[in-house]
Amino acid sequence: MFRSHQKGFWWQRGGLGKRIQKLSKENGLTQQELARRINISHPQIVRYENKGVQPPADVLSRLADVFGVSIDYLVNGDTQEKARANLKDPRLLSLFKAVENMDDKDKGIVSELINAFIFQRETQQRLAH
Repeated sequence: MFRSHQKGFWWQRGGLGKRIQKLSKENGLTQQELARRINISHPQIVRYENKGVQPPADVLSRLADVFGVSIDYLVNGDTQEKARANLKDPRLLSLFKAVENMDDKDKGIVSELINAFIFQRETQQRLAH
């Protein structure tokens, strides 16, 4: 069973709660109104928003329906949030953002270059050992 106090889970600590808060504000919903609309208690909404408690799948589904977003967005955020969470080097993040704005042909070229470099580096490391 998942426990919110443990670290290293597949959801970002606080990310889901912050997204619920943001979406509630954007939709003009109080915690009480949101709780009523998804048929849970107000204290449970507080746990999701502020305590890092992970809602069960059925509650995630109802939240997604109320907000008009996907469950994936609720749990993982958007592409930029995922990138910031996984890429610690701001220089690399900036480079990947620039690549993201390229057309498909250029993205393919960049992808091939990166794959070739990684392959070459891994080959060199294997040969060195």
